[in-house]
Amino acid sequence: MVGGSAPTTGRSVPAGSRLSTWASLRRLYPYVRPAVPRLAGGLLSALGASLAALAIPQVLQSLVEGPLAAGASAHDLRALVVPVVLVLLLGVAEAGFVLLRRNLVMYPGTRIEADLRLALFRHLQDLPAAFHDRWPGGQLLSRIMGDLGLLRRWLIFGLLQLVVSAVTIVVGVAILLSTVGWLGLVYLAGAVPVTVIAFRFSRRYRVIARLSQDQSGDLATTVEESVHGIRVLKAFGRGGSALQSFTGQAEELRRTEIRKAGNQATVTTSLQMIPEITLAVCLVLGSVLAVRGDITLGSLVAFFLTAAVINGPVVDLGMTLSMTLNARTAVDRFFEVMQTPNDLTDPQDPVEAGPARGHVELRDVSFRFGDATEPLLSHLDLELPVGTTTALVGLTGAGKSTLAMLVPRIADVTGGQVLLDGVDVRAMRRTDVRRAVAVAFEDPTLFSASVRDNVLLGVPEVGPHAVPDAERERRLHEALEVAQAGFVADLPQGVETLIGEEGLSLSGGQRQRLALARAIAVRPAVLVLDDPLSALDVTTEEAVTGRLREVLDGTTTLVIAHRPSTVALADRVAVLQDGRITAVGTHTDLLVADPHYRYVISSLEEDWEQAATQGTPGDGPEVHVDDDTKEAHP
Repeated sequence: MVGGSAPTTGRSVPAGSRLSTWASLRRLYPYVRPAVPRLAGGLLSALGASLAALAIPQVLQSLVEGPLAAGASAHDLRALVVPVVLVLLLGVAEAGFVLLRRNLVMYPGTRIEADLRLALFRHLQDLPAAFHDRWPGGQLLSRIMGDLGLLRRWLIFGLLQLVVSAVTIVVGVAILLSTVGWLGLVYLAGAVPVTVIAFRFSRRYRVIARLSQDQSGDLATTVEESVHGIRVLKAFGRGGSALQSFTGQAEELRRTEIRKAGNQATVTTSLQMIPEITLAVCLVLGSVLAVRGDITLGSLVAFFLTAAVINGPVVDLGMTLSMTLNARTAVDRFFEVMQTPNDLTDPQDPVEAGPARGHVELRDVSFRFGDATEPLLSHLDLELPVGTTTALVGLTGAGKSTLAMLVPRIADVTGGQVLLDGVDVRAMRRTDVRRAVAVAFEDPTLFSASVRDNVLLGVPEVGPHAVPDAERERRLHEALEVAQAGFVADLPQGVETLIGEEGLSLSGGQRQRLALARAIAVRPAVLVLDDPLSALDVTTEEAVTGRLREVLDGTTTLVIAHRPSTVALADRVAVLQDGRITAVGTHTDLLVADPHYRYVISSLEEDWEQAATQGTPGDGPEVHVDDDTKEAHP
């Protein structure tokens, strides 16, 4: 699962949890700043609506004490027109302010959500692969979708409601104190238990809200893993076990949500009951005062109408607080990712790279994973001359794939240098390095797009390095031909056929050939092949390799080899043993001179023969395409 600060159930104290709620939410300000004028306008509109509502009881007080007073004549009743019209105008103004508030805050709220989502996705794309190896996809998905949607709702409603409620309560209580004296103090006394309850609620609810959102992320991870691994679950008959695991997590989340709802219901009940009890006490006391003549009937009416206006925000305080605390948790989870440091960045003053020749040298390279005590690679030296094909061989776990990832700077060395045309790759922009170095992985990842889009993924359409449309089309068909991906022509829509999520609708050999075509289409100076032809038969592999030599003549190629046929096709072979390159030479020379190499080759042969007895490697099942969805299915 997730290491470091990744937040899931049972882990250490999450980042940001020691901040106050205000300090945590304040971190959003750089993203909110462009929308401040409209949000401020929305706040003023909401305040206008609240003040208009508070003004109505004062008009009604003058109405009760004036035209409606006992013994008023018919002439005096004509004075009803002005206060009635004034109440009507205040009601219309209140409605107008509410409408204006909604119009002012809706657009900036969605704009802020989009900006936050874009910033998070951009940061996720920039973070090194090691980060994504540690963090579950469901946790990231729940942040970029659920949490940011919650923040938008809080910004356009919860925040404004919180401020308006506070102002309404303060202004309303001030009016009560100024009109009915110490009767207002009795009402104000009810604020003491309300404050205590709200404070205790916020401390409990914040913990539960964080737990709920983290559990939602874990549940999303389970769904994601089960969907992606559905073939494995079916093949091993583990669907019931997966359902049982999911049911347990879903039940745990349900119990947390019940706890959260129970806390919210308790505080809402308290916040509704206390003001009502306070009003009941004030009604008895106010009636006594009115009978004794200490206050007027109009003042008593205004008191209760004003208190009714105040009671609304007090009762809603529980919902507003819970929304604010949920937003605070969402902010913590957002910045937990955004503040994850990226230790694989571009230099401040990068070397301006021209057209790459493709000379690669690993000089005194060491590499260790995270907090590992022993390095996987130690003081390793290897040179890849321009235009040569070098096969890298070693026992399982020797670090071959790790070494391959150092060349395009998907990972950084912990010691030594990786040089491209004599320049340390850490001194270059990552985009420049990866434009010069293309990679084809053993386990290829394809995207839910057309064959064309997948193959031309690394060929830029815009920018200073954009490739013209005609050249892009030529590269597409040439790359497919070199990769022996002729099966594409048999698809109903050809290169426009949608291949489905992650390309899982294709066979392993078909996915590998499309991934190889993707690397070829870039026309790199350096091509790194992490055993991308393992799912092909030997004849197809030889055909692919032969065409690669023709089309990418002059390209420096590093091949991670897992079977003897791949090794035999290389110009030279490098042997990786105990974290170092122990021998470099031709396949024939190393067979004669290096005992460890003979042992590795014999191991590869045994593995290949064992795989062959279990099933002939090749392209797998034929692919059929749904005419309606245009997606390929086995």
